[in-house]
Amino acid sequence: MWQLLAATCWMLLLGPVYGCHKKGSTTNPEANMNISQIISYWGYPYEKYDVVTEDGYILGIYRIPHGRGCPKTAPKPVVYLQHGLVASASNWICNLPNNSLAFLLADVGYDVWLGNSRGNTFSRKHLKFSPKSPEFWAFSLDEMAKYDLPATINFIIEKTRQEQLYYVGHSQGTTIGFIAFSTNPELAKRIKIFFALAPVTTVKYTQSPMKKLTNLSRKAVKVLFGDKMFSPHTFFDQFIATKVCNRKIFRRICSNFIFTLSGFDPKNLNMSRLDVYFAQSSAGTSVQTMLHWAQAVNSGQFQAFDWGNPDQNMKHFHQLTPPLYNVSNMEVPTAVWSGGQDCVADLKDVENLLPTITRLIYYKLIPHYNHVDFYLGQDAPVEIYQDLIRMVEEWL
Repeated sequence: MWQLLAATCWMLLLGPVYGCHKKGSTTNPEANMNISQIISYWGYPYEKYDVVTEDGYILGIYRIPHGRGCPKTAPKPVVYLQHGLVASASNWICNLPNNSLAFLLADVGYDVWLGNSRGNTFSRKHLKFSPKSPEFWAFSLDEMAKYDLPATINFIIEKTRQEQLYYVGHSQGTTIGFIAFSTNPELAKRIKIFFALAPVTTVKYTQSPMKKLTNLSRKAVKVLFGDKMFSPHTFFDQFIATKVCNRKIFRRICSNFIFTLSGFDPKNLNMSRLDVYFAQSSAGTSVQTMLHWAQAVNSGQFQAFDWGNPDQNMKHFHQLTPPLYNVSNMEVPTAVWSGGQDCVADLKDVENLLPTITRLIYYKLIPHYNHVDFYLGQDAPVEIYQDLIRMVEEWL
């Protein structure tokens, strides 16, 4: 795939020779913007906060307090959106306002908050450790659930003076939700409804190319990727997004690359926004998080990270092996949407998850959906968001 992108670069450089340098080239301005700028660009108000976790990570979170032309008056119901693996809060605002969940929720009258997990572009600070140090990157799903979600949710509750909020998670955003709400009863009480889009707990049946990581030893993974950051957004990514993926002739190549791990449906994507999707898609995480996912594929279990030896496991968990997570301990009302073409959150894994959800209030299988349709699909407002909003209204 990198060879294909290299070829597109050569084509880009040779373009002027053949008189096609500007033909079919349109760059969406949001491809060069950060989260704050995108929100402002579409005419919405925003607030940005730094949330400090108990273990010292500084998380950048964003708020859209109300919609366009809807000045804030009485306290509004709070909806919190949590992104997936190697992603960021920008997932929820990548499409046009009438197709982006964060903007739609703001326009119908909700107080919308966007979270960022530790280690991504917007949460890469620590009170003590530098991102250049291995210590900064010694985290996985466990810490996101144990520290990030409580710190963020408690901050929002305190700031808004609301007793509860609605939680929307996509993929890994559901994973850390299931961990946090099944192990932290006090935090779970703050969640009115858990909306799980493409839920992931076990990944025994996943067909994502990410599965190839499981064929490598931990040592091999660290030789290939190091022991710090995995899949950060780079200057090269930005160049490809804004100089290559903005051209019609490169749409197939770009879309295949952007959605390598998740799959995609070109009929359900706004293909004219590939530059935005690419520019906003990869925000990074830790190599340890990827090892945690590889562990989950190999074990077929929903389990804490195995630190590699009994002594380390004893230090972190007070037992020789990492504990299993029990979703049935979670008492939060939960609504689930899954996709029939989802190669990451495979339907078999989802079907195994559903009976363990104690308070399953809604389930919908969308046969044609793949993993990114839940936040990028052009028909997501009809397939998902209108029912999500309806449930929020019913549970006010």
